[in-house]
Amino acid sequence: MNKLLIIALSSSLLLACSKQNDSADKKQDVQADNQQTTSQASTPEKSSHSQLLAYPQTRQGDVVDEYFGEKVPDPYRWLEDDMSDETAEWVKAQNKVTFGYLEQIKFREDIEKKLEKLWNYEKVSSPFKEGNYTYFYKNDGLQNQSVVYRTNEKGETEVFLDPNKFSDDGTTSLSQLTFSKDGSIAAYSISEGGSDWRKIIVIDAETKEQLEQPLVDVKFSGISWKGNEGFYYSSYDKPEGSELSAKTDQHKLYYHSLGTEQKNDPVVFGGTEAQKHRYVSGQVTEDDRYLLISAAVSTSGNKLFIKDLSKKDASLVTILDHTNSDTYVLDNRGSKLYLVTNLDAPNKKVVTVDASNPTPENWQDFIKQTDNVLSINTGAGFMFAEYMVDAISKVKQYDYDGKLVRDIDLPGVGSVGGFGGKKEDETLYFSFSNYITPSTIYSFDPKSGSSDVYRKPEIAFNPDNFESKQVFYTSKDGTKVPMIISYKKGLELDGKNPTILYGYGGFNISLTPRFSVTRAVWMELGGVYAVANLRGGGEYGKEWHKAGTKLSKQNVFDDFIAAGEFLISEKYTSSDHLAVNGGSNGGLLVGAVMTQRPDLMKVALPAVGVLDMLRYHTFTAGAGWAYDYGTADDSKEMFEYLKNYSPVHNVKPGVSYPATMITTGDHDDRVVPAHSFKFAAELQKHQVGSNPTLIRIETNAGHGAGTPTSKRIEQAADIFAFTLYNMGYLELP
Repeated sequence: MNKLLIIALSSSLLLACSKQNDSADKKQDVQADNQQTTSQASTPEKSSHSQLLAYPQTRQGDVVDEYFGEKVPDPYRWLEDDMSDETAEWVKAQNKVTFGYLEQIKFREDIEKKLEKLWNYEKVSSPFKEGNYTYFYKNDGLQNQSVVYRTNEKGETEVFLDPNKFSDDGTTSLSQLTFSKDGSIAAYSISEGGSDWRKIIVIDAETKEQLEQPLVDVKFSGISWKGNEGFYYSSYDKPEGSELSAKTDQHKLYYHSLGTEQKNDPVVFGGTEAQKHRYVSGQVTEDDRYLLISAAVSTSGNKLFIKDLSKKDASLVTILDHTNSDTYVLDNRGSKLYLVTNLDAPNKKVVTVDASNPTPENWQDFIKQTDNVLSINTGAGFMFAEYMVDAISKVKQYDYDGKLVRDIDLPGVGSVGGFGGKKEDETLYFSFSNYITPSTIYSFDPKSGSSDVYRKPEIAFNPDNFESKQVFYTSKDGTKVPMIISYKKGLELDGKNPTILYGYGGFNISLTPRFSVTRAVWMELGGVYAVANLRGGGEYGKEWHKAGTKLSKQNVFDDFIAAGEFLISEKYTSSDHLAVNGGSNGGLLVGAVMTQRPDLMKVALPAVGVLDMLRYHTFTAGAGWAYDYGTADDSKEMFEYLKNYSPVHNVKPGVSYPATMITTGDHDDRVVPAHSFKFAAELQKHQVGSNPTLIRIETNAGHGAGTPTSKRIEQAADIFAFTLYNMGYLELP
């Protein structure tokens, strides 16, 4: 059974890299090459060029906020109104300038063709069995969305769901797909225009006919079935004003009985002031015996409750009544619960307890904490413990008595995903990839420990022509930080290689090596791609995470700056050939570093960034990010600290900032685009010199998930072209 994803919903907040739900796990191999990435490069003819741009006029208002007696102007507050005609016109005017600039780059179209060519290969997921069918996801190559297929017991294959038919432009995507206990009914959620608001559609799995009206206004939700009768899901009350930016802070867990109207769905948890939490999720155990409820006020730490569904009118029992840990129930055998926790175990461990008395004083260690961070999955009656060793995967197989069965042989040095399945499964699957190895799926026999290639992609990319190595560099305070650097073999360390440095550094999210087409194209063009595992992430457990939060957030920026300085000192690149990139929390990283050290890089690429640190918590579910950031309302010290690095508040007059292209989506209701709008306005006002300051605003798009392939390719081509052009390149090799 798949684990209860504690903060499913929030932790997916910032993007990048977490497992969110069953279908996300199953789609990971198909979508690996469809990830929004960051960067690219080249090696050809160069020339210096400059161009002064006429930016749209951005009206300055007279809004002034006061924090602890200090007045802080917010002249572009009006750009927060995503429902106003003035904001819409500003977006159009900015895009006109941006795309006008990009269209002059002669090799932009060539990059797009290279991306399309390499992207155009068949991508197939691991199979999974539901009822009488085996399902899998497949993308023929350039399809905007992956298609769900199924094969019956006769070996006949048909299309089950084709998200490409959900909308004409491919911007409505399939978010997750779940099945009732016997596989006869399916419920799936869709996202329209990239929004986090979802609809849930219920169909007869045999006939594919819709059974009832869709459930609407669902957000940050799983779909967890109780037998064949209904399922649990989560959402907020629809906010007043804009559903894309208004604050949402009371999450509720509902139960939907099939055949009933959504308005009659009872609130299971979260309907009272005492149960007020920003993130609530529910999961039914594989045997249908227990309902597990996780409740959290931020993206780190959760309370945990359990209800025995086999007993009529059973009460909700508390497992944890505080948010001092990240804890979830991995599985159960009868009343014996297996929990994963970092309570008094920053690298996580597995404990057992009886459901009748499940509080921490009764926990027994099952798989003890080690020096490496643990994540774990179950399938075929076994547990599979994946450990991160300097961000590289190692996997151990255990039985349900806690006995080590074996260390699993992996295909190489990189990242694995999978090993999850039902108890009765006889074959499991896992994927393996790294920055230069396209994702390959392996079948795994849990009894013998043998594995075989199940699906190897036929892609026009030869890993033998590239190398990827891990280095450790020293940050400002002496901390050793790992970084993986990937490039074409034979690279000359002459300080002239176009280089993309990517980082994230937050929310306990780990950047492990995975392949993507865009990175491959960047390297084929002669570029270096470097990923730094900054503090704030989860690569070395909870302490590594905490070392990059709140009043220690500057550590993250220092780590990233030190990574850039290392690449320059070791002659991989120079400041004239370095671009920095990151998305969401990584967009904050780029914004902070480019305002602190504008001399370090030539190009800055902040994507969907959290850039106004004094007001981030006033939008949608942003207040839940306070564990990492703190808020300007907490204390004078916290306010001053945030203001000191907030990108929007640290653009100074008379400074030459790097060539900058900010990217965002007009339907981003996770990190609202106002962050990017205000940052762009400040940069355009204060920038000196000829380096362009552009903002590329994707319309009918959100934070990234579900973005159609065509838009991903277009955006990647634009980013690469902008990067190379501003490094002085006039043509591709």
